[in-house]
Amino acid sequence: MFENSTYNIFKRLALIGAVLALCVVVLGAYVRLTDAGLGCPDWPGCFGTMTVPESETAIANAQQHFPEQAVQVGKAWREMAHRYLAGTLGLVVLALFAFSIKLRKHAGVSVTFTTTLLLLITFQALLGMWTVTMLLKPAVVTSHLIGGMSTLALLTWLAHRHWWGHCSDTIINYPHQKRYIRIALLVLFAQIFLGGWTSTNYAALACTDFPTCHGSLWPDMNFKDAFTFMRPLGEHANGSAITLESITAIQWVHRIGAVVTLIYFLLLSLYMMKFWQLRTNTLLLMTLLLTQVGLGISNLVLHLPLMLAVAHNMVAALLVIVLVTINSKITGKK
Repeated sequence: MFENSTYNIFKRLALIGAVLALCVVVLGAYVRLTDAGLGCPDWPGCFGTMTVPESETAIANAQQHFPEQAVQVGKAWREMAHRYLAGTLGLVVLALFAFSIKLRKHAGVSVTFTTTLLLLITFQALLGMWTVTMLLKPAVVTSHLIGGMSTLALLTWLAHRHWWGHCSDTIINYPHQKRYIRIALLVLFAQIFLGGWTSTNYAALACTDFPTCHGSLWPDMNFKDAFTFMRPLGEHANGSAITLESITAIQWVHRIGAVVTLIYFLLLSLYMMKFWQLRTNTLLLMTLLLTQVGLGISNLVLHLPLMLAVAHNMVAALLVIVLVTINSKITGKK
């Protein structure tokens, strides 16, 4: 009886964690797109406190200790809301780890899995700190996005395994066929990386015409400097200002990645429609994919309106959820 009660708590925490992870990813996108990532110049607090200075006295005190940055209450609150939510998610993951130790003999509960999740969320916290201390260095911010999506993927997998039991090795019988669905996750995460690299380098509006760029199907581009990973924001590795050719290359590669992802997912979806157990998930995947393409084009031609840009990030997260669910369904429970 005690074990069943503990297991039910574990299941609820897994589902809560997956929902929280989705909220953290979407809110993180909103923070980034409203330039609030440096709303607080320190970490984990904000201007030396665990809340945002709002009174005249508090603001004056904050400016005395952090004279290099003006207090912008709105941006600071957006950043702190993201930190509070991410901190709550961290506590949920810690609780999952603790409960998994108690339930280590229970079928399907893996201490190794929750340990991996705990290590990932810890590394995410470090990336959050480095995002501030390294002044939005693109490599760190993009890694933070990938870490957030990975956390969402793991929590989605955990929740699906323990809430929905219709998982079977026999939905698809041949390993090489399953491999195409596994590879889809790598394709999706590669495209999410390219999207994150585009956003963190402020390359989303490097060219705003479509399907051409600057009126050409192959505009002037600098690939070498565009994909130098370790460099400051807005600069090349040698310290010079990043050029239009570099940010054009970043956006153009993201566009090519979108085409590759679209073709792969459409072909995969046509294949998965053969299996009745996957049809609902496949239709949802195709709907989200086409919505994502529409949002990407709309963001270009409408010059990146905030709500559409946030929605673009949210749909990417929903694609992760659906694809992880499909992968879980074709994997039998051990």
